Formats: sequence, structure tokens, C-alpha cells
Amino acid sequence: MRGTPKRSSRAVFHASTRLVPAVLLLSASFAAPPAAAFDLFGIHLWGERKSDEDVLEIADPLTYSAEIRAPEDVKKTVENASSLWTNQETPAAGKAGLLSKGRGDYRRILGALYTEGYFGAGVSIRLGSAEVADLTLASELPPEPKVIITVEPGNRFRFGRAEIVNAPPQVVVNNEEFDTPASVGYAPGEEAKTSAIDAASKQAVGQWRQLGRAKARESGRDVIANHPRQTLDSTLTLEPGPVVRYGTVTAQGSERIDHDFITYMADLPRGEVYDPEEVADARDRLSQLGAFDSIRLNESDLLSNDGLMPIGITVEDRKRRGIGFGGTYSTIDGLGLSAYWLHRNLFGRAERLRFDASIEGLISSSSWKDYNYNFGATFTKPGVFTPDTNFTTSLVASQLDYDTYRQTSITGQAGFSRQFTRSLSGELYGQISKARYEDDFGKRNFFTFGLIGRGAYDRRDNEFNATRGYYLAAELLPYYEADYGNFAARGTLEGRAYHGFGEEKDVVIAGRLKVGSFVGSSVEETPPDILFFAGGGGSIRGYAYRSIGVDTVNSDGETVVAGGKSLAEGSAELRWRFAGNFGAVGFVDAGFVNAGSDFMDDSDLRIGTGLGARYYTSFGPLRLDVAVPLDKRPEDDAFGVYIGIGQAF
Repeated sequence: MRGTPKRSSRAVFHASTRLVPAVLLLSASFAAPPAAAFDLFGIHLWGERKSDEDVLEIADPLTYSAEIRAPEDVKKTVENASSLWTNQETPAAGKAGLLSKGRGDYRRILGALYTEGYFGAGVSIRLGSAEVADLTLASELPPEPKVIITVEPGNRFRFGRAEIVNAPPQVVVNNEEFDTPASVGYAPGEEAKTSAIDAASKQAVGQWRQLGRAKARESGRDVIANHPRQTLDSTLTLEPGPVVRYGTVTAQGSERIDHDFITYMADLPRGEVYDPEEVADARDRLSQLGAFDSIRLNESDLLSNDGLMPIGITVEDRKRRGIGFGGTYSTIDGLGLSAYWLHRNLFGRAERLRFDASIEGLISSSSWKDYNYNFGATFTKPGVFTPDTNFTTSLVASQLDYDTYRQTSITGQAGFSRQFTRSLSGELYGQISKARYEDDFGKRNFFTFGLIGRGAYDRRDNEFNATRGYYLAAELLPYYEADYGNFAARGTLEGRAYHGFGEEKDVVIAGRLKVGSFVGSSVEETPPDILFFAGGGGSIRGYAYRSIGVDTVNSDGETVVAGGKSLAEGSAELRWRFAGNFGAVGFVDAGFVNAGSDFMDDSDLRIGTGLGARYYTSFGPLRLDVAVPLDKRPEDDAFGVYIGIGQAF
């Protein structure tokens, strides 16, 4: 059997009362049924949104049932491919609609089996004693017919030959070595899945593009099935094309944002060699502005005589203003609500002004004096100095009431953030803070001037639901406190790692470790929010937020809980996703806060453990965790329940 150089082949088959031999069709695509949609109070949450045009009245509805008879190892593949099976809850559009579905199923099922490497399969679709392919509109059908789909897949074929003509050289680009075709299953002796052929073609074309060959493409595909040997010989022919350089970059579509600023933020300098990752970075950079509903980068099909490729950027403006709401809940810390108002384009270059407000501690207390309040304003100007550098300034007023201290403060920040590479980012801010604290040391005022430096290296596959990779972060805060005349510094290091198992990464082991140290002034002359505390949903679950500190004797000779000068805490989670969108988690959190900066003082290790449930949505998993403190103190609750969006870390 010989294939064509096209990406998909035309389906040709013959049907009779016996099984249909799958000898001509090489590949076919099929669509699994869309997930059910769900709306809440008019807000679309997940699934395929159906328009009014999608809801059509079925003329002459014909109810039917379907049964699939196939070996277990291919039954799911057949079910996903069969329109008769997946849509049997919806009546067919009369006899014609039922026969049309059945005839299309021959092609769909055979194509799905070829994708899995079954090239000697037989498919029978029968209504009563007749093969669907033999029926006509004149044929008589029972009132509620039953369709029997019988599949004999035969043996899986293996690649005898798996070649690529004009394959890209195996080189290192962006510090990563090119994957080989064997990594996607395209090699002699491997199972001859048509999906492996498609993956090898896509991989090789993508590698040529990484070498500056923007117009690389597959120009031919030769596939021969040897049924006696049950092997498949495949040859892919590629056309790399010339090395391409960026030409003129233009922008259109926006009525509010300066077009020159859009091309500046894309940062694709004329004359530089094409790199698909740079094009992807340009799209991400424009998306992060938050000013556009849609962004398209169109690479011209025509090159100039000197190999320059014009690129057109088409955008659609987003509404200038937006509002948002959020919330968290735990049985220990209560209900938290937040809201924001945002202006996305103040002066024509995507400058953002955002006001945030939040209240925490609802339900856990009936007194408004015990709630936590935050109100702040933030201004961000993107593209300062370089397209990857933002200037940000903010002013935040807070009233916070924790188990260990009460804080009233106003804090101002101004500085820069920079995305150095796709994985590496950094921030540097100046900060001024005026605050008053009430705790077991009495009422104290602090006036601090400091710098905040942060850096992060992020190699996770997904920020909100990682299944592989790692994340490293560091923060340093040196400052001067004017009321007591002290210089001091605080630093933290945090690492997270993720490892998924199986092809779908349905089981994931996740771990987190954080350490911190403070040097400088005494505890009595240090703002409590700069010292270290532990406990809460992002720290040690099962204990109240920032309730774990160091036992200290105050001026009255009483033993009180104060912040520490060093911290070590970690978490381990086993995450299991099942039944599509559902998941379960088992976790252990542990940590301690130390009185000394060098971790050498005695301290009590606090451990929390529990179970969680997850529901996975398009915007991240919905999280519910129940945690128990294993080292329960008299003031601790027996357990804590935490609800939020996103994984715990």
C-alpha cells in the first residue's frame, strides 16, 4: 500500500456482510466529542460554548442504540472514533442521517486504528442482518434500530524502514540538543503508528525552523505496508528552504495603542536570522500587556531578494477598563474577598493603573476590628529601556490582625522588573514603609527604607498546575530603620520540583523547600512582618496563618510567641488526576521557626498532614484541602479546611 505526499489520504473502502479489510486507508483524522459545557449565572466556565446556530431542530428524529464489539486494548479507540457511539444519545436525522453516520464510521474507525498501528484491521457495521454500507434509503429499518459495530484489529505493524530525506542536522540550539525521530517513535522496530510519522515530520520541520529556515516544509511522504511481514516502510521528504531574516515588522488593528510601540514590543530586529522562539516570545510579550483580545503574527509567504521576510502583527483591542473578584476560605483563617479595577491603556502605550481592595477574616470573627484590610494602587509602564523591562510603582495601606501581632501600615514601592529569558526573571525595587505594630512587646512604630531584589528561574511546564520541571526563587531585603537606627537584612531561598508519571502525567510527585535568614537588629527592634513566621495555606497547613513563631520572654517576664530570625519549611504532595477533570492529593507540610539567624537554636518542628480534592478547569484546578496539625498546641484547631484556585504550590 503506497501513500501520497499529502498530510491526509482519501478514504477508500469496500463493505460486505463480512469484515471490511483495512488495506487502503493510511491515515485519517477524527474529532473526539466536545466536553460538556457549563455556565454559572451566565458566566461560561468550561466546555464548548454553543451558539444559537448550533442548536438546530432535528427533522424526522430516529432513535437508535449502538454496541461495540472489539478487544479491550482497542475498544476505547473505537469508541472515541465512532460517531454512532459517541452521539447515540442524540436521535439521528432520519434514516438518511443514520446511514450517513454509519458509512462515515468505517473511515473514522479505520483511521483511528491506523493511528495506533493496526493496518490489517477489519470493521463491520451492521443493522440487523445487513451491512450499513449495503443499505439504501429504500431499505426497511425497525422503529428503534440497534447498530452492532464489530472490529477485528489484527496485529500491530512495526516500522521496517523509517527515513527522513533532508533531515536537519542534530545540533545544539538554545543550549538544548535536538530530539531524534526515535524520541517520537519513528524508528525501525517501533510500533508503526501514523501519529509517529506525523510527529516526526512536525519535529523535523520545527528543527529546520529553529535553524532559521522559516519556510521549511514536508514535500513528500511515501508509505508502504507489507502485510505478509506486518511492517510499514516510511520515507518523509523535507524541503528546508533558505535561511530567512526578519524584514519589516508592521502593526494594524489597534485604534488606541501606538503602532510603533507594538512593533517595538515585538522586538524582531530587521536583518536578524529568524528564530521561532523569538516569534513566540514576541507574541507572549504583547499578550502580557493585557491590552489585546487577540494577537496574530503573520509571516509573509514571499521573501525579498535578500531573504528578508516581512511580518505583520494584527491585534484587536481589549476594553480599556476591567474589574475582577476573587476569594479564599479556610476554617481557621475565615473567608477572604478581593476585588480590583483596572485601566489597561492610560496614555497610548499600554500603561496600566490598577486599584486593589481586599478583606480577610470574615466568618472567623464577628468584629470588624479583627478583619484584615488592604487597599492599594499600582501603576505599570511596560517597555522601559528594553521591551522586556517594566517600571512599576505602588502604594498600599493595610490593617492586619494575626494571632501573633496587629499591623497598621502604609508602604510605597518603585522599581523595575525584567524578563531576561523565557525562564529567568528579576526585580529590583526601592521601598519606604511607615508602620505601627501591637503585640506582646507593646505598641511600636517603625519607619523603614530598603531595597527589594528578587530573582526567579522557572522551568515548570505550567505555572498553575505543574507536572514536570522545577522552580527556583530568591529574595533579598536590606533596609535601614529610622526610629531605632538599625541596619538589617532578610533573605529567602525557595525551590520547587515536580515529576509526573505516565504518558498523561496523571500522577505527580511535587516537593517544596524554603529557607530564610534575618541578620541585624534584635526582635524587639524589628518590624514583625520582616521576621519569620510559619503556618497557613501556603506554608504549613493545619495551623493558622503566621501563628508559628518562637517562644520569647517579653519585658513583663511573660512567654509570648514572636517572629524568628530563621525559617525552614517544606511540603510534599502526591497528586492523582482521574476521571478526566477530577483529582485527589495527599500531602505533608513541615517546618520550624528559629530564634537565631544560623538555624542552630532549638526549635519545635511543626507538621501538618491531610488530603485534598481537585477539579481541573481551563483556568486552573479548584482546590479543597483538609489538614490536621500533628503537633497540636492548645490554641490550634483540630483541623483546617482550605479552598482556593490553583495548586498549593
